[in-house]
Amino acid sequence: MALRYKTRKRLSLLILIVGLPLYIIVAVNIVALFERPSVLVELLVYVGLGVLWAFPLKAVFKGIGQADPDA
Repeated sequence: MALRYKTRKRLSLLILIVGLPLYIIVAVNIVALFERPSVLVELLVYVGLGVLWAFPLKAVFKGIGQADPDA
C-alpha cells in the first residue's frame, strides 16, 4: 500500500524532527562505549552511520520536495 503525499510529508517531518536527533544520540552513545579510535576511523564510523539511517527511509522521503501530485 502506497502512502499518500500528505501522509509521507508528515511522516518525513516527524522522522527529521524527532527520529533523527534520537538516532544521533544513540549513535554517539554507542561509539562512546568503546575506546576512542583515531580521528579518521571515528569520522568514517559517523559518516557510515549518517548514511545508514537514510536507506530504509528512502521511500518516505522520495518526492517530498516536489509539488503535491494529488492537487
